[in-house]
Amino acid sequence: MKALDTNALVRFLVADHPGMKAKTDRLLDEAAANRESFGITGYVLLEMLWVLKAVYKFSREDILDAVDKLTAMPVLTFEPSCPVHELVAMARNSNFDLADILIGLAARQQNWETTLTLDKKAAQSELFEEIQSHAPRNEDEENKRKVGGGR
Repeated sequence: MKALDTNALVRFLVADHPGMKAKTDRLLDEAAANRESFGITGYVLLEMLWVLKAVYKFSREDILDAVDKLTAMPVLTFEPSCPVHELVAMARNSNFDLADILIGLAARQQNWETTLTLDKKAAQSELFEEIQSHAPRNEDEENKRKVGGGR
């Protein structure tokens, strides 16, 4: 199996460059006719989410619809560790950033307890925990910690 890069998926979805869209359509049609599929990594999905939002100004719903469209295509196989279906389900029921949801879900899929973050909004999600600052008790303890002398 071969994998597809973000640009192929974006051109397929956006169709802003007729020549590239035609190439991608032809590739996908040939794969379907030959019962082949292409792999989609979680990294490609993450980049695609960003590109559709930041570059093409897709709405959240349009992005989620695009992801649904891709997951329904038999010629595309998302890597098993990519929680794409969970992403769409959670994103349709929350207003958390799509990339944050994907990051948090990927960590949870690894059976990691949580994802620590400085992002206050993400920290409101069940997938994240905000990093708390703990002020040193006094200046001597802070100096020991900085030089590694404290135990």
